[in-house]
Amino acid sequence: QVQLVESGGGLVQAGGSLRLSCAASGSIVSINVMGWYRQAPGKQRELVAVVTSGGTPSYADSVKGRFTISRENAKNTVYLQMNTLKSEDTAVYYCNAQGVKMSWLIKRLDYWGQGTQVTVSS
Repeated sequence: QVQLVESGGGLVQAGGSLRLSCAASGSIVSINVMGWYRQAPGKQRELVAVVTSGGTPSYADSVKGRFTISRENAKNTVYLQMNTLKSEDTAVYYCNAQGVKMSWLIKRLDYWGQGTQVTVSS
C-alpha cells in the first residue's frame, strides 16, 4: 500500500505564505504525476497544481503567479509554496499521486492524502 502524508497547513493572514509538503511512502518505484487539489465548503474539489516526474508544472488560473509546485523524485515528495494568500484560498488541500508504480504490482494506481486545512483570514 501507499500512504500520502501531508503537512504544512494552518491559519495565515491574507497576503501571507504557507508551504505544503506531501510525502508518499511504500514500495514505490516511480510516480507519474503528483499534485494538489482543494475543496472549499460547499464546493467541488478542484485542481490547484500538478507536476510531472520530469518537473513540468501546471496551475489553475486562480493561483498562477502566486503558487509554485515542485517535487523531489528521490523522496517521492511534492511541495506547494503558496504566496500572497487570499481568503478565497481557504480550503482543505489534498495531495494526489497519479500513476504510482509499486515494486510488487504491474498496474499503476492513483492515491489521495487525507487533506490538510488551509485557512486565510482577511
